[in-house]
Amino acid sequence: MTEHHLEVTVNGQARTAMVEPRLTLADFLRDRLRLTGTHLGCEHGVCGACTVLADGAAVRSCLVFAVQMQGAAVTTVEGLTPEGGGLSDVQEAFRAEHGLQCGFCTPGFVVSVTAFLDAHPDPSLEQIRAGLSGNLCRCTGYQGIVRAVQAAVRARKEARHG
Repeated sequence: MTEHHLEVTVNGQARTAMVEPRLTLADFLRDRLRLTGTHLGCEHGVCGACTVLADGAAVRSCLVFAVQMQGAAVTTVEGLTPEGGGLSDVQEAFRAEHGLQCGFCTPGFVVSVTAFLDAHPDPSLEQIRAGLSGNLCRCTGYQGIVRAVQAAVRARKEARHG
C-alpha cells in the first residue's frame, strides 16, 4: 500500500510521518506518537472516548484518517495541560466534582467539554446535557459530569471577570 507524507501539528508540535491512507487518526496518535490519552472504545464513533480537537473542533479520531489531518492542528487531552503544568479548568472541574469513575471515558469528555465551552461559554443545563450527549459513560450516571461542566463554566466566568 502506498504511504502518504503527513505534516500535522499535534499539541503545538510539528510532526511529519509517512502513513498508510487507512491509518486512523486515533491509531496514529496512540501507536505512532504514543499519546495514549486518546482512548479507543467502540471504534464506530459512538462513544466519544477518542475525541480530539482538529483545528479547534471536536472530532472522533477513530472515524478520521490521519491523512485527512494534513496541515491541521490537532489537540489531544495531553495538549490541554496549561503552561507550567497542572490541570486545565475542565480537568480540575472533573476532579473536584467527581466527574469520573473508572476514567476510561474521561479524556474524551474533557476534550469534548473543552470544545463545547469554547463555543458555548454560558450554557443552560439543557444545553450542557445536549452537549454531553455525544459521549458515553458506563460508570458515573452523568451527575458528576454535569456538575463538572457547570463548575468549569463558573471557573471560566471568574477568570474572565477577574
